Amino acid sequence: MDSNRSETTARPAAYSAAAAVAKARPPGREPRINGPAVFGVRPGRPILYSIAATGERPMQFSAERLPPGVTLDAATGALHGAVGFPGGYQLLLRATNAHGSATRALRLEVGERTTLTPPMGWNSWNCWGGAVSEEKILEAAQAMVDLGLQQHGWSYINVDDGWQGRRGGPRQAIQPNRKFPDMGGLARRVHALGLRFGIYSTPWVGTYEGHVGSYARSADGKYAWLEEGDHNEFMRIGRSGEREEWDRKRRTNYAHGPHSFVAADVAQWAEWGVDFLKYDWKPNDVAHTREIAEALAACDRDIVLSLSNKAPFAQVAEWQKYANCWRTTADIQDTWESVATIGFNQDRWSAYAGPGHWNDPDMLVVGRVGWGPTVKPTRLTPEEQCTHFGLWCLLSAPLLVGCDLRGLDEFTLKLLTNDEVLAINQDPLGAQAVRVGGGPQTVTMAKPLADGSLAAGLFNLGDAPATVTLDWDDLHIEGPRVIRDLWSRTSEGAVDLALKAVLPPHGMKLVRLLDPAKARDTGA
Repeated sequence: MDSNRSETTARPAAYSAAAAVAKARPPGREPRINGPAVFGVRPGRPILYSIAATGERPMQFSAERLPPGVTLDAATGALHGAVGFPGGYQLLLRATNAHGSATRALRLEVGERTTLTPPMGWNSWNCWGGAVSEEKILEAAQAMVDLGLQQHGWSYINVDDGWQGRRGGPRQAIQPNRKFPDMGGLARRVHALGLRFGIYSTPWVGTYEGHVGSYARSADGKYAWLEEGDHNEFMRIGRSGEREEWDRKRRTNYAHGPHSFVAADVAQWAEWGVDFLKYDWKPNDVAHTREIAEALAACDRDIVLSLSNKAPFAQVAEWQKYANCWRTTADIQDTWESVATIGFNQDRWSAYAGPGHWNDPDMLVVGRVGWGPTVKPTRLTPEEQCTHFGLWCLLSAPLLVGCDLRGLDEFTLKLLTNDEVLAINQDPLGAQAVRVGGGPQTVTMAKPLADGSLAAGLFNLGDAPATVTLDWDDLHIEGPRVIRDLWSRTSEGAVDLALKAVLPPHGMKLVRLLDPAKARDTGA
């Protein structure tokens, strides 16, 4: 740094993201429109977009410049219909209640790119594991609405492994087991809440949980363990009381069979109304990825393709070509070691993130988790949960919570409904944050945003309080910047040359750096 420059850094002070989250005030009674400002859909495919807005109900919604074939439900804010030809449309959304009105621009892109911002939603695995059921899925969907998460942009309700029964029906596709008596009806009930519906499969003969996959060893799609009766009541490999043999037989099905039922399964999922597919095997390979991607592209609705786990880095250009999301890591655990090891080793993937394709460092382990059949509080401290969530937002990662939404505590709810933090994740530029500075136990990261500002994180990875410095030289910027603290949603004034913060162990400060002139225009 130039010693002749006059340094006017912010005075270091003890800072706690967890304390800022705990003190956060709930949204006001007046409308505020949240969620992504861009949405992509393929020509002729149904549009599934609901305006996310906080504020007192009842609320009325309207939109200007809707393209032909698209309508808006004034009571729910849901867009319906389809656009037959490629093109871009600049919509103006409006939400009105007794306390005021809010507007927000939405760019509707009709073309071959979808998933223009990282998916946000809930997945059953980190909560219920193989104990998932239709009842638990409906409870999660209703909780997402009742807790107001939907009003902040959370929209996916995804069934993970554990739903599968035998093959059957006119397509000889995978049918649900007894825990899911009506998968199509379940999807319709989720959609009726303004949410999207996801499902799980694998190109192996059997899944990790021991259910049938989208490949088989026989041409008729029959599976030996089902025909021989060596399964429990949910069509899972093995009988209870024979755990060692159960696990051995399950592992033998972690392989690709000679007969693919991918096309049949995709057609069945599209008929049910599936919007998201988690496709899980290891190692991910290009041939099976291409097969599922082409099958999804040929169906009559947009279905997000999320690869798991984990995608080899050597083929990242192929994952970017065929998938919307791909796991960059093995399964996450609810420990600081797991979160830190995964979260701070994503830089090499950054060039491949962007609208339509996202690096996925796995699901969020905040709240009450358990992997079924019971749940417990996460082992992450409140500070670590803030670091976990803030880091994933900086990384432009898919945000899939895996906790029990029915028992969501106030702190986790406040964490997940901070719209200024979520906006960093949903920024339409789609850049992924990378490391720009730090030391042995500290890290600073930054990402450019669509409006020309910067989002940055200051992290203390150590086990004792530490001062972390975000240096303007590392950001390649000059002059003062207005600091917007995103956890407290307050502005800290203009700072020049560097920003310093004293952070607790495993803590972070998440900020937005704005040009003073732009900050005045936005009121920040």
